Amino acid sequence: MRIDLHTHSTASDGTDTPAELVAAAAAAGLDALAITDHDTTAGWAEAQAALPAGLRLVRGAELSCVSPDGRGGHCTVHLLAYLFDPDAEAVVREYARARAERRGRLAKIADRMAADGFPINSETLLASVPEEATAGRPHLAMALMRAGVVSSVDEAFARFLNDRGRYYLPSSRTPIEASIEMIDEAGGVTVLAHAFATHRGPTVTADVIKELASLGLGGVEVDHPDHDPDARKRLRTLADDLDLIVTGSSDYHGTNKVISLGQETTAPAMLDELSRRATGVAVLTG
Repeated sequence: MRIDLHTHSTASDGTDTPAELVAAAAAAGLDALAITDHDTTAGWAEAQAALPAGLRLVRGAELSCVSPDGRGGHCTVHLLAYLFDPDAEAVVREYARARAERRGRLAKIADRMAADGFPINSETLLASVPEEATAGRPHLAMALMRAGVVSSVDEAFARFLNDRGRYYLPSSRTPIEASIEMIDEAGGVTVLAHAFATHRGPTVTADVIKELASLGLGGVEVDHPDHDPDARKRLRTLADDLDLIVTGSSDYHGTNKVISLGQETTAPAMLDELSRRATGVAVLTG
């Protein structure tokens, strides 16, 4: 079986609609796919309605959190949440807060760029992102592409939208401990995404992952395009020691990135274990 447990649609910062995403997964020969848009479950219903025959759908989301980094400071981390109840009160409240915060932040960044002469309008930009979807810097990157300022999303981030440049604004992140507790109470399972992807910025140490495991973290994403062989080896050893689920995923965003569906995959036994531990919603089969 070929299983990809980390993908994005137009419900956040991907370029495929949820229906196009599941169709592309089937065309790529995948047996199971997780839809994990940022801080939203808005794509679940469309993906389910369009689910091709034989494809299994794992409904999830990717949560933006802040965590101790194990070195005396803090860093941004991403938490993959699977098979949780999307109607749980705490989940609904947190997603509404996160989406509103993201829209406000994106408008401020766009206004700052417009003041510097870039052909960007914050109202037009936000109008292009549905209210139920999650707005983010990739939407601004695509607007810069449409305006001819850059040729790719990667170029937009490298030149203007990275965390070290003039147009970076800090965001309000939920403590990862609170997010793990929230998803656990909603019957879901949490997996720490691309934990040792150092080129993305500061990362957590192994000791932090051990602490998170004691608080209910269910797994770690080991096989990810941004993990080199050493990072994968260290994470796999850590997962074995802590009895954590090991996942592999493409982190597919459509044409926003050069990553292809199924570029990294998860072992069937790991998906079975994830499904066994979850009590929120079930894995669907088309």
